[in-house]
Amino acid sequence: MNTRTVHLAVYDTFADWETGHTTAHLTQNGFTVQTVGPTTDTVTTMGGVRIQPDLALADLRPEDSALLILTGARLWDTGDDLAPFAARARAFLEASVPVAGICGATAGLAREGLLDDREHTSAVSFYLEATGYKGREHYRDTDAVTDGDLITAGPTEPVAFAREVFARLGVYEGEKLDAWYRLFHDSDASAFGVLHS
Repeated sequence: MNTRTVHLAVYDTFADWETGHTTAHLTQNGFTVQTVGPTTDTVTTMGGVRIQPDLALADLRPEDSALLILTGARLWDTGDDLAPFAARARAFLEASVPVAGICGATAGLAREGLLDDREHTSAVSFYLEATGYKGREHYRDTDAVTDGDLITAGPTEPVAFAREVFARLGVYEGEKLDAWYRLFHDSDASAFGVLHS
């Protein structure tokens, strides 16, 4: 496993705002973020930003990655275009490489059966129930959940999502992780000193 490269899945209608905290602080702490698209053709995010993926999904291998991040996108709810990303998430989890899914990506993970036996969260429980998945008893009504190598969060929780990624990868721990969260989630200025001590 490559412990310093994180892969960020990008596709048309990608929800730009959901990973900004995560990727910015990963790169500031010595990680490399590579984008992976369905192909290497340019994709357009929900915010209209054009991204040229670094590599195609077919070339993504778990052993080359520390983490796979899947964000929300309208395409998760309009067909099977993104199903190959959920299938690749399965390969990552089977190889004990973490996967982090937020917003609509949680529906893709649910359709792939990856939430049937793991604690998880999403936007709301009935959003996932519409996928026909079998993990209802493992749903947690909270901002973000880590269950082993799988991280999930709802669409309004990009800061909590980042917190879970940082904890899983050891970017920030203990008091510094708590301070980071208080600073960026709660605007607690007193946390700045702890984070930068």
